[in-house]
Amino acid sequence: MSPTDIDTQANDLLQYIDASPTPYHAVRETARRLTAAGFRELDERESWSLKPGEKVFVIRGDTSIAAFQLGTKPVDTTGFRLVGSHTDSPNLRLKPNAPVNRHGYQQLGVEIYGGVLLHTWTDRDLSVAGRVVALHNGRPQHHLVDFRRPLLRVPNLAIHLNRGVNTDGLKLNPQEHMVPVLGLESAGPAELRALLVEELGRTGVKAAADDLLGYDLCLYDLQPSTRSGLHGEFLHAPRLDNLASCHTGLTALLSGTDKREATVGVVLYDHEECGSRSAQGAASPFLKDLLERIVQGHSDGRADAFHRAIRRSFLVSADMAHAVHPNYSSMHEPKHQPQLGGGPVIKTNVNQSYATDGESWAHFAALCKEAGVTPQHFVTRTDLGCGSTIGPITAGQLGIRTVDVGNPMLSMHSIRELAAASDVARMVAVLTRFFA
Repeated sequence: MSPTDIDTQANDLLQYIDASPTPYHAVRETARRLTAAGFRELDERESWSLKPGEKVFVIRGDTSIAAFQLGTKPVDTTGFRLVGSHTDSPNLRLKPNAPVNRHGYQQLGVEIYGGVLLHTWTDRDLSVAGRVVALHNGRPQHHLVDFRRPLLRVPNLAIHLNRGVNTDGLKLNPQEHMVPVLGLESAGPAELRALLVEELGRTGVKAAADDLLGYDLCLYDLQPSTRSGLHGEFLHAPRLDNLASCHTGLTALLSGTDKREATVGVVLYDHEECGSRSAQGAASPFLKDLLERIVQGHSDGRADAFHRAIRRSFLVSADMAHAVHPNYSSMHEPKHQPQLGGGPVIKTNVNQSYATDGESWAHFAALCKEAGVTPQHFVTRTDLGCGSTIGPITAGQLGIRTVDVGNPMLSMHSIRELAAASDVARMVAVLTRFFA
């Protein structure tokens, strides 16, 4: 892996993350890159006409996206080669009736989305981005917004009023202590709807406060992604879990040739951080619906074509992995301690929190060998619970062979996470080989 490849892929990942403060923006940025590479968008409400070699993508719910390059051979004879990841990350999201006035402050009520490391969200310059639904000519229309300026802050309690914080730990009640401040009541009203109307106007959308029908708005840290370390070897960024895996799968898909025998694709789901139970999550029929329609238009037409295609298929579930922490090494299984900069991690859990088994492990290890990359392994301590991924869910939905992998990282689920620059290019190389 040349230093140029490492720098190019790492810097491109940081650009991808900064363009994607929410799942809505991640899907828009993904679609932009796909369109620039010659992919065309399909509408699930319409009938499809597909040709061998064609490049297509589908968006569902504005937050999940799947893209495919159809192979030159019928899919029932080659199967699918798929990479699955997720577009969402733990964060704070605005409640429907968000404005709150307390003790002279204007605040916005938030819900906690996913497994947030709450203390990392305190004393940060926070902005707001997401989707707004507004009435236009009698019909609801969706618009993306991103304020891109400091609006909110969750202030910490001074140590003088919490003397035991450094010895007893910071204990935060999500309802009481995580309500960000927006302004002072004495400075005048700052109505959320008026702010949204103003922001929509900056994007060329004319709307009145009464036209706003609904919103899905997320808080995010304004600090840009960056590199650090003696030689720029570290990546500091929000949402590495799991936009980093979305990026590597997408980059590998776009790195291929115009001619592939097998049909390849990526599926980037929303709602993994809260269980995948939604119309566009991994527990939905989103991927199954798409694969069935592709088989209908790209096979021999027999009734069992879909089932034959699935039995020839393979899914790489790509989600970030836990690197060994130098200050908490006792929290890691002694023989399975992935290193930052050590390459892709194969994740295993016999209780099916990960979908890896000996066969799928061997398949991915062989791809690593072909790409000149040495894989690492992660197993959680036997006395600790194990997080899960879209891997077991998708495998259970489709009956598809699946391996769970990911690049190693620290500070998972923090507002700002840490990974190694060199691991990005390594994973791209393996997934490119998988698609080839």
